[in-house]
Amino acid sequence: MSSTPDNGVRAYIDTHRDAFLDDLAAWLRIPSVSADPGRAGDVTRSAEWLAAELSATGFPVVEVWPTPGLPAVYAEWPSGDPDAPTVLVYGHHDVQPAAREDGWDSDPFEPVIRGGRMYARGAADDKGQVFFHTLGVRAHLAATGRTAPAVNLKLIVEGEEESGSPHFAALLRDRADRLACDTAIVSDTGMWAKDTPTVCTGMRGLADCQVDLYGPDQDIHSGSFGGAVPNPATEAARLAAALHDEDRRVAVPGFYDGVTELTDRERELFAALPFDEAGWLRTAKSHAALGETGHTTLERIWARPTAEVNGIHGGYGGPGGKTIVPATAQLKLSFRLVAGQDTGKVQQAVRDWIAARLPAGIRHEVTFWGATRPCLTPLDHPALTALTRAMGRAFEREVLFTREGGSGPAADLQDVLGVPVLFLGISVPSDGWHSVNEKVELDLLLKGVETAAYLWSDLAENWRR
Repeated sequence: MSSTPDNGVRAYIDTHRDAFLDDLAAWLRIPSVSADPGRAGDVTRSAEWLAAELSATGFPVVEVWPTPGLPAVYAEWPSGDPDAPTVLVYGHHDVQPAAREDGWDSDPFEPVIRGGRMYARGAADDKGQVFFHTLGVRAHLAATGRTAPAVNLKLIVEGEEESGSPHFAALLRDRADRLACDTAIVSDTGMWAKDTPTVCTGMRGLADCQVDLYGPDQDIHSGSFGGAVPNPATEAARLAAALHDEDRRVAVPGFYDGVTELTDRERELFAALPFDEAGWLRTAKSHAALGETGHTTLERIWARPTAEVNGIHGGYGGPGGKTIVPATAQLKLSFRLVAGQDTGKVQQAVRDWIAARLPAGIRHEVTFWGATRPCLTPLDHPALTALTRAMGRAFEREVLFTREGGSGPAADLQDVLGVPVLFLGISVPSDGWHSVNEKVELDLLLKGVETAAYLWSDLAENWRR
């Protein structure tokens, strides 16, 4: 049951709503597209704009941190209370590319408000969700009469998330002393639906690779040699077919070692969500749900490890036939990992499995790209309880729990800083991240402000209890 909202918080937010939205619109006008080298100056300008705004908000320490790529913004506001926990908020200020000719109804970098929604690139992903913390901390101070937050509040806002965060882990390691905290909050996520507030409790990790198979030194005649020499394309197909057993479980020995299994309570909470599988399939452009036996669709995409064949290539693909034994073939594989799995051990298990299945005469190379570790916050963690309670006060309804099937920089925060990661997001699926007409629901944006305003006092009061 959610506790009573604070009318002082809501009054402060209502009074400052228009100025807050005007400032957000000013930030959204900066086309901070990290993937476009021609926009590097705009990404820097975005970082400088945010730094100035955070200083104006009251943060006594604000710095723009350079990286080998594009800059991040760091801010810090000490509580002054010796026992206060330290909280680090993560977000990003870079955005996806966007142009009117892509199909936008208005200029993507000229924000417009229509029907209670603000449309602009970055409105939800992620400038809007970063920016609500500025008004949130001010509302917190106004309602409590404090001159500094109830927690030691830090922000790290990177400028390369939409380009894969290539320098973020190194930045965390290099600045670990400045970024030290008790918990990290990621405000770069969403919730189930407008009328179903949720908190994400974890994200899956990722390990992906390319498998190159080599047979004859060149393509050779299938009539003269086929059936008597190993065929790389056939072996690629055999590997792909052997990746799962008859129950759709990953067949690599040791793959499930350490997996944190779902508790009965977690399964109940997943089942409580109003999941429309038919609608989900329409969104997926798929015609059937299929996966590991014994698990629901939500369990499969949130809490179970998976293996996917992302691509299989080999031999002739042109018009008509070409009767050859191809010289080479290739597989691209990806593995989504869950809490308890070790990415290094999974990679080695995959290497060993591939080597054991290939016949003599097939040479191979396995190339893994950088791995992302999974992260998971237990349901009974006091920081998660505080976040859920704060969101419940803001929305005045029960808050449910989700996980994310994808992967992201949250795991870097967990691994490098050694702290639990929480997710505070108010975006909904219809917001159109990475798509045309990206928007944010203004009433939900202000609920994010309100949640942040409640959260800092709740964390300070209940962190060690």
